[in-house]
Amino acid sequence: MSIRKPLRALLPLPCLLLSGCDWVVLHPFGAIAKQQGHLIVVSTVLMLLIVIPVLAMTLAFAWRYRAANTKAIYRPEWNHSTSLELLIWSAPLLIIIALGAVTWISTHTLDPYRPLESPHAPTADAPSTDAPAGATPLLVEVVALDWKWLFIYPDQGIASVNELVAPVNVPIRFEITSSSVMNSFYIPALAGQIYAMPGMQTELNAVINRVGAYAGFSANYSGAGFSGMHFKFYGMTQADFDAWVRRIRGSGATLDKTDYRRLALPSEREPIHHYGGIDRDLYAAILNQCVQPGSVCSSMQP
Repeated sequence: MSIRKPLRALLPLPCLLLSGCDWVVLHPFGAIAKQQGHLIVVSTVLMLLIVIPVLAMTLAFAWRYRAANTKAIYRPEWNHSTSLELLIWSAPLLIIIALGAVTWISTHTLDPYRPLESPHAPTADAPSTDAPAGATPLLVEVVALDWKWLFIYPDQGIASVNELVAPVNVPIRFEITSSSVMNSFYIPALAGQIYAMPGMQTELNAVINRVGAYAGFSANYSGAGFSGMHFKFYGMTQADFDAWVRRIRGSGATLDKTDYRRLALPSEREPIHHYGGIDRDLYAAILNQCVQPGSVCSSMQP
């Protein structure tokens, strides 16, 4: 009894540990992330249809055929049951078929390179905004630096470091690359993670359906400053987003190749700052690794 009481006192400990968890992956605020969260739940439930009965039968068999149970029938010569074989093999096979079908459909439906067909309508969890119906997708060029994030808005002519802003219910098209090492762009509330690689461009099409501030970070270790490579993603109404763009344009600073080379130098926990103007060819130069003076762009090499 003296041992059981301390053990009972430890029972609430797992609940306390879980209370600090963020369940945003299963309760996101973007249409793509919602479908991905639903896929996780469906897959887990399908697998539990096998896992739970197997665990239950393991415990039941161990208890029934324990040495102390003299009522259990001992049949050392028994080795086959057609009915049992059919049950053992058909149930997992059906689960695998169901998982395969769900995975096949979801893989194509949630392809990050696939443009969103139309803005997702407001829902009970996503209040209506003043974003126009059929709005043109917002293009954001994402560059992973050591150890910070650069977001370039080519259509708006601005750029931001460690702050990403987008209007709600408007499709966002991300074009993603890295300046030096492999990284991973991840906003759990918006969509799944997408790798950022130097000399390559990856893409992500997503939409945020609720006004709010959401966490974004690097999900791939990239060096000493990795732990501080976080940023804020803000979903705003169209009016607030337009006001944010006007405010950034008035900041006066311009991001050209010279400023970019200074920005790309390794730094940790870089504060948020903005650029009211950009070099239109900057992202292409970063992607083709020809920002340095005298370097030849990879797209021009044979």
